[in-house]
Amino acid sequence: MKPQRHGPALAVVLAGVTAALHVGKLPPALPVLREALQLSLVQAGFLLSLVQLAGMGLGLAVGLAGESLGLKRCMAAGLVLLSAASLAGGFAQDATALLALRALEGFGFLLAVTPGPSLIRRVAEAGELDAKLGLWGAYMPLGTATALLAGPWLLPLLGWSGWWWLLAAPSLAMAALLWLALPPDGRGTAPGHSAWATRLRRTLTAPGPWLLGASFAMYAGQWLAVVGFLPTVFAQAQVGPQLAGALTALVAAVNIVGNIAAGRLLRHGAAPRTLLWTGFAAMALGAALAFGPALDAGPAVRTGAVLLFSLLGGLVPATLFALCVRLAPGSDTVATTVGWMQQCSAVGQFVLPPLVGWVARLAGGWQWTWALTASCCAAGALLAWRMTAARG
Repeated sequence: MKPQRHGPALAVVLAGVTAALHVGKLPPALPVLREALQLSLVQAGFLLSLVQLAGMGLGLAVGLAGESLGLKRCMAAGLVLLSAASLAGGFAQDATALLALRALEGFGFLLAVTPGPSLIRRVAEAGELDAKLGLWGAYMPLGTATALLAGPWLLPLLGWSGWWWLLAAPSLAMAALLWLALPPDGRGTAPGHSAWATRLRRTLTAPGPWLLGASFAMYAGQWLAVVGFLPTVFAQAQVGPQLAGALTALVAAVNIVGNIAAGRLLRHGAAPRTLLWTGFAAMALGAALAFGPALDAGPAVRTGAVLLFSLLGGLVPATLFALCVRLAPGSDTVATTVGWMQQCSAVGQFVLPPLVGWVARLAGGWQWTWALTASCCAAGALLAWRMTAARG
């Protein structure tokens, strides 16, 4: 019996991983794209951030619609849209077309990942829910790390167009697998405006979704900023590009361990507040060791410190996804709450990396990066106290 219930939840996680491949496929391809399409640095920056643009504006709306139109339909449609946009992107001949298709990928990504926790809640056994949500929390680092690691090796063989076409395949395959593995959504209810407004009001007037969203923004923004600038930090430390790519992928990958560990610890009775505080404290310590001016850290020390930052930082997202199921105002607002979390996360990921880069430029180095991340961690710890004080 257990294997029958394990398959659908695993299919949801793998669908998230294939969606995250499209987030991670761009950084290793940027040098090739800039040469092939004569991209400016500004255009390259927009390519990086456009995936978050859909989440910033539509996360809550997608979560709201997903509950009504069908979670399985929503996720499968997102995967198909990602596949189609990636396939079309490989034929792009100029920056404008690629930017437009990247924005479309961002919408597909949002459709694909927002229903994840609600679908897992539907198909997982009660005793397995926290563990499965811990696996779900690992979808982003696993997909990103895979693309970061594979890209530098496959791009010289396939070119950037072939790389885009290649990654269209797993998204389409996972859409089909998801459709076969998950039980039907049932008949779409398509509620009227008043029902949607009621669900929206219940979500946004409850404290839980706001606390979860702000906490997720504090985590995701600083994680993306640190991991995103690692290749630059390594380059300044005279680390070769291939090794820098492998080390950055490793830093992203160890985040998976923290996510899975959080799910298992929650299942065995660990307090969510303890896990959140541990994760944020480790991120603050790791960033201080890696970038703090008191230490003239070499590449080995910086790598170890950032591994700590990402490894134990992985406790945070899995715990927040588990809390989302508990802190949503009702069972019919879980996907809406996740959508709000995605929207807040997208804002954090859109704002914090440029802020870290701006501070580094003003300071003439990375020595004040730790101060920004420590501020995010302090805010995250306070939010963790507030949300767990409300419900234990």
